Amino acid sequence: MVIRRGEVAVLDIYSADFGRQILTIVQGKWKQDRVIPIGERALWWLERYILDVRPEILVSPDCKALFLAMDGVTGLTAHGITGAVVPYLRAAGIDKGSCHLFRHAMATQMLENGADLRWIQAILGHRSMESTQIYTHVSIRALQAVHASTHPAERQDRPEVDNKEQP
Repeated sequence: MVIRRGEVAVLDIYSADFGRQILTIVQGKWKQDRVIPIGERALWWLERYILDVRPEILVSPDCKALFLAMDGVTGLTAHGITGAVVPYLRAAGIDKGSCHLFRHAMATQMLENGADLRWIQAILGHRSMESTQIYTHVSIRALQAVHASTHPAERQDRPEVDNKEQP
Protein backbone atom coordinates (compact mmCIF):
# COMPACT_ATOMS: atom_id res chain seq x y z
CA MET A 1 0.00 0.00 0.00
CA VAL A 2 1.55 3.24 -1.13
CA ILE A 3 -0.95 5.70 0.25
CA ARG A 4 -1.72 6.62 3.83
CA ARG A 5 -4.97 5.48 5.39
CA GLY A 6 -6.09 9.11 5.67
CA GLU A 7 -5.50 9.47 1.94
CA VAL A 8 -7.53 6.33 1.21
CA ALA A 9 -10.38 7.82 3.21
CA VAL A 10 -10.57 10.94 1.03
CA LEU A 11 -10.35 9.27 -2.39
CA ASP A 12 -13.37 9.92 -4.55
CA ILE A 13 -14.82 8.03 -7.48
CA TYR A 14 -12.76 10.16 -9.87
CA SER A 15 -9.39 9.51 -8.18
CA ALA A 16 -8.44 6.52 -10.31
CA ASP A 17 -7.51 6.96 -13.95
CA PHE A 18 -7.72 3.46 -15.38
CA GLY A 19 -6.39 4.43 -18.81
CA ARG A 20 -3.26 6.12 -17.49
CA GLN A 21 -2.91 3.66 -14.57
CA ILE A 22 -2.59 6.39 -11.96
CA LEU A 23 -4.24 7.41 -8.73
CA THR A 24 -4.57 11.09 -7.88
CA ILE A 25 -4.45 11.97 -4.22
CA VAL A 26 -5.93 15.41 -3.61
CA GLN A 27 -5.01 17.25 -0.46
CA GLY A 28 -3.02 14.44 1.12
CA LYS A 29 -0.71 14.95 4.07
CA TRP A 30 0.45 18.58 4.33
CA LYS A 31 -2.43 19.42 1.96
CA GLN A 32 -0.31 18.33 -1.00
CA ASP A 33 -1.61 16.67 -4.13
CA ARG A 34 0.29 13.84 -5.73
CA VAL A 35 -0.10 11.32 -8.51
CA ILE A 36 1.08 7.76 -8.05
CA PRO A 37 1.19 4.74 -10.34
CA ILE A 38 -1.27 1.95 -9.71
CA GLY A 39 -0.58 -1.55 -10.96
CA GLU A 40 -2.73 -3.68 -13.18
CA ARG A 41 -3.66 -6.09 -10.38
CA ALA A 42 -4.80 -3.27 -8.10
CA LEU A 43 -6.73 -1.69 -10.97
CA TRP A 44 -8.46 -4.99 -11.67
CA TRP A 45 -9.61 -5.28 -8.05
CA LEU A 46 -10.60 -1.63 -7.92
CA GLU A 47 -12.70 -2.04 -11.04
CA ARG A 48 -14.43 -5.10 -9.52
CA TYR A 49 -15.19 -3.03 -6.42
CA ILE A 50 -16.52 -0.06 -8.41
CA LEU A 51 -18.68 -2.19 -10.72
CA ASP A 52 -19.85 -4.97 -8.41
CA VAL A 53 -19.55 -3.97 -4.75
CA ARG A 54 -19.92 -0.22 -4.47
CA PRO A 55 -23.33 -0.10 -6.22
CA GLU A 56 -24.65 -2.74 -3.80
CA ILE A 57 -23.57 -0.70 -0.76
CA LEU A 58 -24.37 2.79 -2.06
CA VAL A 59 -27.45 4.33 -0.46
CA SER A 60 -26.88 8.01 -1.18
CA PRO A 61 -26.09 8.72 -4.85
CA ASP A 62 -24.64 12.06 -3.71
CA CYS A 63 -21.77 10.30 -1.92
CA LYS A 64 -18.69 10.60 -4.13
CA ALA A 65 -16.33 8.75 -1.75
CA LEU A 66 -14.57 5.91 -3.55
CA PHE A 67 -14.65 3.58 -0.56
CA LEU A 68 -17.95 3.56 1.29
CA ALA A 69 -18.66 2.82 4.89
CA MET A 70 -21.11 -0.02 5.39
CA ASP A 71 -23.93 2.49 5.92
CA GLY A 72 -23.65 3.32 2.21
CA VAL A 73 -24.08 7.01 2.96
CA THR A 74 -20.59 8.11 3.94
CA GLY A 75 -17.04 7.29 2.98
CA LEU A 76 -14.64 5.26 5.07
CA THR A 77 -12.72 7.10 7.77
CA ALA A 78 -9.09 6.61 8.74
CA HIS A 79 -10.25 5.08 12.04
CA GLY A 80 -12.67 2.81 10.19
CA ILE A 81 -9.86 1.56 7.98
CA THR A 82 -7.71 0.81 11.02
CA GLY A 83 -10.63 -0.95 12.68
CA ALA A 84 -11.03 -3.18 9.63
CA VAL A 85 -7.32 -3.96 9.14
CA VAL A 86 -6.03 -4.52 12.67
CA PRO A 87 -8.06 -7.70 13.40
CA TYR A 88 -6.54 -9.33 10.31
CA LEU A 89 -3.03 -8.35 11.37
CA ARG A 90 -3.62 -9.82 14.82
CA ALA A 91 -5.11 -13.00 13.32
CA ALA A 92 -1.94 -13.30 11.23
CA GLY A 93 0.15 -13.15 14.41
CA ILE A 94 1.31 -9.56 13.91
CA ASP A 95 0.91 -8.11 17.37
CA LYS A 96 2.28 -4.62 16.82
CA GLY A 97 1.45 -2.03 14.24
CA SER A 98 -1.43 -1.29 11.95
CA CYS A 99 -2.02 0.09 8.46
CA HIS A 100 1.37 1.78 8.25
CA LEU A 101 3.01 -1.67 8.18
CA PHE A 102 1.83 -2.07 4.59
CA ARG A 103 3.56 1.16 3.48
CA HIS A 104 6.69 0.15 5.36
CA ALA A 105 6.73 -3.35 3.83
CA MET A 106 6.12 -2.04 0.32
CA ALA A 107 8.88 0.56 0.55
CA THR A 108 11.35 -1.91 2.02
CA GLN A 109 10.62 -4.50 -0.68
CA MET A 110 10.92 -1.92 -3.45
CA LEU A 111 14.28 -0.83 -2.06
CA GLU A 112 15.48 -4.43 -1.79
CA ASN A 113 14.38 -4.99 -5.40
CA GLY A 114 16.54 -2.12 -6.61
CA ALA A 115 14.30 0.96 -6.55
CA ASP A 116 16.10 4.25 -6.09
CA LEU A 117 15.39 5.88 -2.73
CA ARG A 118 14.30 9.10 -4.47
CA TRP A 119 11.54 7.24 -6.33
CA ILE A 120 10.38 5.64 -3.09
CA GLN A 121 10.34 9.10 -1.50
CA ALA A 122 8.11 10.40 -4.31
CA ILE A 123 5.74 7.42 -4.19
CA LEU A 124 5.36 7.67 -0.42
CA GLY A 125 4.85 11.42 -0.56
CA HIS A 126 7.67 12.19 1.84
CA ARG A 127 8.81 15.80 1.92
CA SER A 128 12.36 15.00 2.94
CA MET A 129 14.81 12.20 2.27
CA GLU A 130 15.28 11.80 6.04
CA SER A 131 11.73 10.42 6.29
CA THR A 132 12.49 7.85 3.61
CA GLN A 133 15.93 6.83 4.85
CA ILE A 134 14.47 4.68 7.64
CA TYR A 135 13.92 2.05 4.94
CA THR A 136 17.64 1.86 4.23
CA HIS A 137 18.23 0.81 7.83
CA VAL A 138 15.65 -1.94 7.54
CA SER A 139 17.05 -3.06 4.21
CA ILE A 140 20.58 -3.38 5.57
CA ARG A 141 19.36 -6.38 7.60
CA ALA A 142 18.38 -8.14 4.40
CA LEU A 143 21.69 -7.16 2.86
CA GLN A 144 23.55 -8.60 5.85
CA ALA A 145 21.60 -11.84 5.55
CA VAL A 146 22.48 -12.11 1.86
CA HIS A 147 26.10 -11.37 2.65
CA ALA A 148 26.23 -14.01 5.38
CA SER A 149 24.65 -16.67 3.20
CA THR A 150 26.46 -16.00 -0.06
CA HIS A 151 29.84 -14.38 0.57
CA PRO A 152 32.58 -17.01 0.19
CA ALA A 153 34.33 -16.01 3.40
CA GLU A 154 31.10 -16.25 5.39
CA ARG A 155 29.66 -19.53 4.16
CA GLN A 156 29.68 -22.35 6.67
CA ASP A 157 30.11 -25.03 4.01
CA ARG A 158 33.34 -23.58 2.65
CA PRO A 159 36.14 -26.11 2.16
CA GLU A 160 39.08 -26.10 4.54
CA VAL A 161 42.12 -24.58 2.88
CA ASP A 162 44.82 -25.99 5.15
CA ASN A 163 45.03 -27.29 8.62
CA LYS A 164 45.72 -23.74 9.69
CA GLU A 165 43.22 -22.17 12.00
CA GLN A 166 40.96 -19.74 10.18
CA PRO A 167 39.67 -16.53 11.71
